[in-house]
Amino acid sequence: MSERLDTVITFDQACEIFREDILPLVVQTYELDGFRDGPARAEAWCNWTDSLCKDGQISDWQYANWSHPDYL
Repeated sequence: MSERLDTVITFDQACEIFREDILPLVVQTYELDGFRDGPARAEAWCNWTDSLCKDGQISDWQYANWSHPDYL
């Protein structure tokens, strides 16, 4: 499918965007007690990469094969 997409973002780009734009919202919502909420972080990552795939910003292969970033 990636050959049908004009451009795709890389894993490193996706991680940077997630860390800067989405992770702070997860922390504000689920980590007010100061403890890392791994399941909330993982779910946010999965939901976000799903939306990237559906919007054509990453390929089906990227969506299916990317692992979670280390900071989740």
